[in-house]
Amino acid sequence: MKLNDIRISTLGGTICSIWASLSLCDLFQTALLAAVGTVVSFVTSRLLGKWTKRE
Repeated sequence: MKLNDIRISTLGGTICSIWASLSLCDLFQTALLAAVGTVVSFVTSRLLGKWTKRE
């Protein structure tokens, strides 16, 4: 086996093991948490922007 073949096999095995351990519920939970984090970050930056302009 060549070194490149070993790398591809290792990468393929890693991807397959990660794919098998994820469920649809986990993906939805991750997407929901990402959306909540985005909203909180946006609101916080807007509030801090307004707060710093007052002074």
